[in-house]
Amino acid sequence: MYRMLKLNLAERIAEVVLDRPAQRNALSTELMGELLACAGELAARDDVDAIIVRGAGACFSAGADLKDSRRWAIDGAPLTQQRSVASLGLRMARAWEDLPQITIAAIEGYAIGGGLALAVALDWRIAARDAFVSLPEIALGIPLTWGTIPRLVNLVGPSRAKRLTILCERVPSRDAREIGLIDEVARPGGTRAAALSLARRVLALPRHAVRMSKEACNAYANRGALATSFMAHDQLLLAAASAESKAAREAFLLSRSRATAGRSRAPSPRRKTARRSPNPAPRPGRPDKTAAAAGLVARPARRLPDTDS
Repeated sequence: MYRMLKLNLAERIAEVVLDRPAQRNALSTELMGELLACAGELAARDDVDAIIVRGAGACFSAGADLKDSRRWAIDGAPLTQQRSVASLGLRMARAWEDLPQITIAAIEGYAIGGGLALAVALDWRIAARDAFVSLPEIALGIPLTWGTIPRLVNLVGPSRAKRLTILCERVPSRDAREIGLIDEVARPGGTRAAALSLARRVLALPRHAVRMSKEACNAYANRGALATSFMAHDQLLLAAASAESKAAREAFLLSRSRATAGRSRAPSPRRKTARRSPNPAPRPGRPDKTAAAAGLVARPARRLPDTDS
């Protein structure tokens, strides 16, 4: 039924996988449309009480797809169509926020821009220790929309919400947990297992009391959200059409293209080989490779890739 999503159902838990790993699960209009439809399908199911959302491959989502012509090349379309496309993210995030079931984001790698906007629309967020989150919209000349700012303010307070939104900083998962943006930190590769464990704890509780409690929390937290986000899609249209916004997006895509080309042209270093004894002693100040392979010595952190918005 879905082309860019995978939906698995088992034991009252639904698992939704953003399935564009080659594009780092970037949120195209097609994928957002499928997420909107999937939320509608799950809301109507009486056999699901917890939902896990994760990304295929190495990350949760790199955010809005800046190469999606259906989203960014619509200047000549009728205004009704432009507003419909611009409001898609807002409608998608609201549909996921309004689900009666408990929803959990399992974040490996990173959740950027629209990816983080989707994650904060869910009830809880679990991130890997080596993951990070970021909101680069302003650097790309567009405001943060999709109803995300009221959700951020609810989670971290107005001062931190402004810093996250305006400075476009990358926030490691541990720091994000300290400020309340992330609920739990798991080992790399372990967020799905942690999310399943949390979901099973929910299933052990009386379902109607859980649902009514979620509804009450959301009703109080979102009592002023509509007043700040009902025109968000029009703000997005206005800002995205500006010359500074177009220049920022073009510069970003150009820098990514150059970086990718540079990596592909870089020659692989030739390594000299030398005979070694079967069990050489480790050099002073360097870890024993056998110990490292056994997990007794910490390996260096892997370099995280650059991301889209």
